[in-house]
Amino acid sequence: MTTFSKQIHEKLKKLPDQPGVYLMRDRRGKVIYIGKAASLRSRVRHYFQSATLRKADPKLRGLIRSIEDFDVMPLRTEAEAAITESQFIKDYKPRYNILLKDDKRFPLLKVDVQHPFPVVTSCRLQKRDDALYFGPYTNSTAARAAKDFLERRFGLRQCAPLHPTPENYKHCINDIIRYCSAPCIGKISEEEYRGRVEEACAFLRGERPEILKEIRADMEASAGKLDFEKAAALRDMLLLLHRVTHERAKARKSAGLRREEAAEGVRILQAALALPQPPRVIETFDISNISGTLAVASLVCSVDGLPDKKRYRHFRIRSIEGPDDPGMMAETIRRRYGRLIAENAHLPDLVLVDGGITQVRAARRELNALGLPQLRVAGLAKRFEELIPDHQDTTPIRLPSDSPALRVLQQIRDEAHRFAIAYHRTLRARRIRESEIDDIPGIGEKRKQALLRHFGSVARLKRATPEEIAGVPGFGGHSAQLVSEYLARPDRPTPP
Repeated sequence: MTTFSKQIHEKLKKLPDQPGVYLMRDRRGKVIYIGKAASLRSRVRHYFQSATLRKADPKLRGLIRSIEDFDVMPLRTEAEAAITESQFIKDYKPRYNILLKDDKRFPLLKVDVQHPFPVVTSCRLQKRDDALYFGPYTNSTAARAAKDFLERRFGLRQCAPLHPTPENYKHCINDIIRYCSAPCIGKISEEEYRGRVEEACAFLRGERPEILKEIRADMEASAGKLDFEKAAALRDMLLLLHRVTHERAKARKSAGLRREEAAEGVRILQAALALPQPPRVIETFDISNISGTLAVASLVCSVDGLPDKKRYRHFRIRSIEGPDDPGMMAETIRRRYGRLIAENAHLPDLVLVDGGITQVRAARRELNALGLPQLRVAGLAKRFEELIPDHQDTTPIRLPSDSPALRVLQQIRDEAHRFAIAYHRTLRARRIRESEIDDIPGIGEKRKQALLRHFGSVARLKRATPEEIAGVPGFGGHSAQLVSEYLARPDRPTPP
């Protein structure tokens, strides 16, 4: 490896082998590049290898030499990493994402169902219209392969006219060489063509998994012909559609968790954990942060195995600095159940934490310290979806994959993760917006808060005149002019 700081070397040793997002920072702590990875361990280490610096192009070498620190945010799937990376780039606007042209949007497929003979087109921007969008695809080659497959498999049009006529057909032979069903000349009716479009959309939504076999056959045929570029594109498309199909099946499975199944899952969970009574009320906790910054926790609740959104809560972590998930879990447990004790409120039947034995032990210690040894804790470890009990025998419990109890746990765990991530993103966006006025000379914290209270947002403050700003308590003509001129400067520092 090349010469980097001790801090970087220590962080490289602790990188997780899972999907996520990484943020590269310069010596001032400013985010200069954001990327995603299928494996954070493999991807981030690659930047700090001698061979990378020797072989990289000048722009990438410039990035590597500018890195003084980095943060990582582990996530569950590559899809979540791609979406989070895109959102972070919009939030932070890192310099090297622009230089390296990695801030472009991911390709999408669009079907404008408002037209009588819809076609499939590719785009990178999802508009607020009545069209249907599918993706994102990992690259434009995969998107083109998906488009080509749909046109061939379902006989969809490719020609440009939105309302084709027999006149347009004079110079079109797509029905001969592109498998087009040619509704423009009446080979099939408008209703039949729309049926084909609906089938294609159902396939892209993951509702026709049997067609995936045809894509695999196409991929293998292309590889057999040594057309490896097409085979790779079909492989990428196949992976995306497999993921969509899996996620849809999972969502359908969760949504279809009937009350009777949920109740059965609760009974199975009682037996698996040797609980004195069925855990009718389960409170589940998850932590979200980027290397300890803007750390938050979520609490979601299920009653009789089904989510009860009225009981959801979130917490800002106050006492822990730096990446310490067990410490953050301990603080959250202490605050939640300390308050319930003070209010003489009902306790849940089970506390579930998202994580393994360290998170379970942290929660167990806090509950014991609060005088709640009877309140049981369990963890749901991500890697093998194992249930970790809190008693002396902490041997993981592996429930059958089709067990209603596992489905109950997965549903509430995923809800806790979603709720924590959503709150974390809200706080991050708020910090980025508010940081725009942090560096105005002579404006302290109290006056900054006065500005935000008066105008409601930085966007409104930017539109305000100096006279309007002077109307805020604590501001005079000079300071109001200072604020107005600073926010109008085109060269003012970008918030970190």
